[in-house]
Amino acid sequence: MKQTLRAVTLAIAGLAALLLPARAEGQGKVARLLITPNIREVAAGDTVRFSAQAVDASGNPVAGVRIRFNGVGGEGGEIDSAGVLIAATTGVQPVSVVALVAGDRPFIERFEVRLVPGPAAKVTTAPAVATLVVGQRVLLSAQSYSRAGDERTKRDNFTWKSSTPAVARVSADGVLSAVVAGRATITVTAGGATSTQAVTVVPNTIATLDVFPARTQVRTGDVVRLSATARTASGRAIAGLSPVWSVAGGEGVVEQDGGFVAYKPGRFVVMANVAGRTAESVITVEDRNVRRPVSVVGRLPRTEFSTAEVWLHPNGKVAYLGAHGGGDRFWTIDISNPAKPTIVDSVVMNTRLVNDIMTSEDGKVLVATREGAADRKNGIVICTLDDPLHPKVVGEFTQGVTAGVHSAYVNTQPKYGTFVYLTNDGTGAMHVIDINDPAKPKEVAQWKTPRADNGRYIHDLEVRDGLLYGSWWNDGLVILDVGNGIKGGSPSSPQFVSHYKYDLNALYKDVEIESGAGHGRGTHTAWRHKNYVFIADEVYRANPVKGAKDASADRMYGTMQVIDVSDIEHPKSVAYYTPEYGGVHNVWVAGDTLYMGAYDAGFRAFDISGELRGDLRAQGREITSLYTGDMQGNTKNKAQTWGVVVNPKDGLAYVNDFFNGLWVVRIEPRPAVVP
Repeated sequence: MKQTLRAVTLAIAGLAALLLPARAEGQGKVARLLITPNIREVAAGDTVRFSAQAVDASGNPVAGVRIRFNGVGGEGGEIDSAGVLIAATTGVQPVSVVALVAGDRPFIERFEVRLVPGPAAKVTTAPAVATLVVGQRVLLSAQSYSRAGDERTKRDNFTWKSSTPAVARVSADGVLSAVVAGRATITVTAGGATSTQAVTVVPNTIATLDVFPARTQVRTGDVVRLSATARTASGRAIAGLSPVWSVAGGEGVVEQDGGFVAYKPGRFVVMANVAGRTAESVITVEDRNVRRPVSVVGRLPRTEFSTAEVWLHPNGKVAYLGAHGGGDRFWTIDISNPAKPTIVDSVVMNTRLVNDIMTSEDGKVLVATREGAADRKNGIVICTLDDPLHPKVVGEFTQGVTAGVHSAYVNTQPKYGTFVYLTNDGTGAMHVIDINDPAKPKEVAQWKTPRADNGRYIHDLEVRDGLLYGSWWNDGLVILDVGNGIKGGSPSSPQFVSHYKYDLNALYKDVEIESGAGHGRGTHTAWRHKNYVFIADEVYRANPVKGAKDASADRMYGTMQVIDVSDIEHPKSVAYYTPEYGGVHNVWVAGDTLYMGAYDAGFRAFDISGELRGDLRAQGREITSLYTGDMQGNTKNKAQTWGVVVNPKDGLAYVNDFFNGLWVVRIEPRPAVVP
């Protein structure tokens, strides 16, 4: 939980203010602060030094003043006590300026600095249009990005231009019109960045236009791939055209590649238009009907500490559960009887948080992460599992990762052996540790995104088929070759494959409106399944609800995106899920079901069969849910569902709740329909 340090800092700051000498209103020497420079917007990658002068009510400088700058919370950068602000990435940095005068209560002035994308370095356009017929019109859109890949949302005025307006003209707002047969190049410009698109206009010889399939029947959430074929009077197909698609009849969407998905049952007419010619497909949509009941099979409350990650041994009979909130251990749990999970042992370590636990695929080695160690060594602890119920500590790795390790992934490749891929809380780097000899771990590689350390944070990792999927918080999803071979990578030589970055500020603008500037948000976790990577964001409020307390004062937010990686070097977002209330945290996929710990929204499970596109919640893909709050846990009657691990031996879901310990859950078969 990235905001733990922020909460501690706020508490210390509040305590310090209470301990400093108080003064009566109006008796202070300092009346205001003159802060320079008077800028409140800084481009990511830039550095600004602020200074402040304290003056009295008459505007005269106050002698003997010590000025301190402080940045608490926020995303994207940091400011030191001397006022030097480094804008590492986009976000908002709240700043407090404190004037200290002997015998006076501190005078504090606050302001916010928006960290915005740098100048436009790249422009993209959509849709990709290559061939038009005379008389056809298509609306083009443009998006600009900084050199660091940050979206410049609503920050640019785009200039459109056609090389041959007599053939194809383009309006100031991007409407492309085909005039006569010929070729033209369409250019869009934003600042110093340009993008071009070659367009061929052909004579309008369309006699007929047909859409395939002409009619079909599907369920909500099913993607129908529509295609339009234009033919001449002689029946010859005209290749390469780009129809404009639209839909009528209910809640559904069609994209300009012809992909249609319905959110509600009903009858839909999906139309293709090419230069005034239209054709349609009639699609009948039934309810997806995947809802199923859920039951609680077993329960293991925890009260001494809040709890973090759960992991199952490959034998399906042992679970491991980490302690959070000052916890110095992880527990070993006998789950041979899922109805009565029983703690049989624990491994006590020098730590205040065991966030992540994972075994090797063969079940012989276990790795646990450490944060908050008293000796500040942190890193990872390595155990052998000759008896899975009683792990034996045989080694640790701390070199270079003393700031803490939040997550670790254990992966074995036959060609290379077993390695741990871990996160570095201090630098935001990914480290690769060889544990082929568990008692003698050694580092073989590091990799990090190209930015200043102060703005980089990596939260989670997954490795599948020699590809690493890294959740790099402000930098989004990063894919590396660590043995797959597509870029010549290996565990000791990770190689960049691709990057999916998105505008977190725009996506969570409502959280800023609700809770104030400087809320924490970032790419939190990733899971590869078939041709998709599911990425989930962790999003906090900046401040509690004014006047509220207990559970009503705070909540989590977030969105899970579905990233299509069928073209691994060009990942793209195709679908999403945003809970009506609550957040998204860790996910697990088994078969065609995605399981989610949704924080205060509880446990969720979704049908992810078939092609995915659009709003998954609106399509009725949620299979079941469970509120994991009761009166037995560390915090009573409040859910904070962390994640889920599914036992392949019996299909049961082991759900770990931050406040309430472990739940063993079964998704029941759909009730039989009685005629």
